Amino acid sequence: VQLQASGGGLVTTGGFLRLSCVASGCSFSMYAIGWFRQALGKEREFVLAIKQNGDVVYSSHSVKGRLTMSRDNVKNTVSLQMNNLTPEDTAVYYCAASRIDVVTPTHPYEYDYWGQGTQVTVSS
Repeated sequence: VQLQASGGGLVTTGGFLRLSCVASGCSFSMYAIGWFRQALGKEREFVLAIKQNGDVVYSSHSVKGRLTMSRDNVKNTVSLQMNNLTPEDTAVYYCAASRIDVVTPTHPYEYDYWGQGTQVTVSS
């Protein structure tokens, strides 16, 4: 199974980015897909995830108001639209796949496969 994340870049405060994660080598619809981020010197943290049934679970209210996530089980792709970005959003963003479907996986150890990460930098 391979996950390929893309779409990161450099934007100014208030800007937007659209990240994508393409999966191969798996039955994509059977996996929850999560996005994590890791800022320099900090631990990797859960941002949001989309479950197998399409429900999206957010890590916080502030994320819910600015980030949206969708999946296309035909193209084996998830998209993450990030709006109104702030410097606090600066991090490497990773997509990951989990077979867990009873609950929403929010911890890194609950995920089976990881993408390589894409850098998001928001300047003030």
